[in-house]
Amino acid sequence: MSDSSAPTPGNAQGGLAVEMAGLDVIPESDRKGRPSDLFMPWFAANISVLGLSWGAWVLGFGLSFWQAVVAGTVGVVLSFFLCGVIAVLGKRGSAPTLALSRAAFGYNGNRLSAALSWILTVGWETVLCVSATLASATVLQALGWHNQVGAQILGFLLTVGLAASAGILGFEAIMRVQTWITWATGILTVVYLILVAPQISLRALLALPSGGMAAFIGALVMVATGFGLGWVNAAADYSRYLPRKASTAGVIGWTTLGSALPCVILVFFGVLLVGSDAALGQAINADPIGALTTILPAWFLVPFAIVAILGLAGGIIMDLYSSGLSLLATGLPVRRHVATSIDATIMTVGTIAVIFGADDFLGPFQGFLTTLGVVIAAWAGVMVAEVILRRRDYDEEALFTPDGVYGSVNWEAITLVAIGSVVGWGLVVNSAASWLSWQGYLLGPLGGRDGAWAGANLGVLVSLLIGVLGHLALGRGRVARQEARS
Repeated sequence: MSDSSAPTPGNAQGGLAVEMAGLDVIPESDRKGRPSDLFMPWFAANISVLGLSWGAWVLGFGLSFWQAVVAGTVGVVLSFFLCGVIAVLGKRGSAPTLALSRAAFGYNGNRLSAALSWILTVGWETVLCVSATLASATVLQALGWHNQVGAQILGFLLTVGLAASAGILGFEAIMRVQTWITWATGILTVVYLILVAPQISLRALLALPSGGMAAFIGALVMVATGFGLGWVNAAADYSRYLPRKASTAGVIGWTTLGSALPCVILVFFGVLLVGSDAALGQAINADPIGALTTILPAWFLVPFAIVAILGLAGGIIMDLYSSGLSLLATGLPVRRHVATSIDATIMTVGTIAVIFGADDFLGPFQGFLTTLGVVIAAWAGVMVAEVILRRRDYDEEALFTPDGVYGSVNWEAITLVAIGSVVGWGLVVNSAASWLSWQGYLLGPLGGRDGAWAGANLGVLVSLLIGVLGHLALGRGRVARQEARS
């Protein structure tokens, strides 16, 4: 079954031919593999040495060593567990996340979900591309290449070339490329960690003072928002090729393990390094990749560049693939590879604008992504409730028409996302962009915008709970009626 907004394609078979499947339900004959196959693409998407920088940002909340380790670990694992839960929908419905969410939001109501997802994925892939470009340029300059613009252009071309080609080719190419990236980046990252291990000082780590509960929760939520919540809208895109008889626990487990494992390791080592050297933490805040090169021997700078570019490219590849699917779900009448090409072009233009023309872009843009994270948390809550409520496979035909059992617009789910967003924005503050100073309007009872709880990012958690609990309470009858008719 294919979406009426996109031509009916046949899924590419063999080699690295362009995948033609868009929002289509994958035919039974094309469903293959095991849940363990999900490990490689998720691992590759998240093994980036940039993850070390999160150690600095976690400790920036004023936590002790053990508080930072626990906050980082729990934030990573819980957020990717949400991805694992939503990935279950992929094997149940054999369609992308933004096609399956039509059952929760309605065929036309889901266009809002698709638009939010598209903005989020395009935003993150642009940020990753900028980071990869700057990383490669930093390393090339450290090696003696004094032409900064030339170094940036070379790094940009390498990153975009690898990521865009795999993202456009589609699922088969992604699975192969991510496997290569996983092995190459995994090995080189281990070498990196061995080389920097002598920088670790247990005395300095154990001397770090403890922070309060607000600081601990703030760090945990920041990590969750920066990792798993950035992927929930794409979670089912890679499990949709699995047979429907595939183990539910396996889908959740392998998705969570593949994505969380590299992040936990990298954040842990980041805490070890930054907790041992406060100056390194300050340098990371200014230039994450450049700071990481300062503790490396010169002979490892080239392998480091490979680690940095491949790790970031792995994330870009999966973002590009999912952003193309999100664009299709908005109703754009093109094929998947064309939609992905459009997104790759936007990413390219955005990266060029940031690198060469807009020095103050990243701060406000990151603030914008954090703000959108509150909305995504509410949306994720609704989708997690969908996994809990539904007992039967999806009505495939109904996913592609406003006249089926899922209807045109489900105002209950849309209202929950709206309420979660409004309440969530009232419980967060964002200093990254001055135009977001209106946030935090519900923090008065907790000490106001300048109080201890202002930086706890409670709005993300509250938004998620509103989505989950609200849909469990209000959507149960609707889901039961849908499944009785299908």
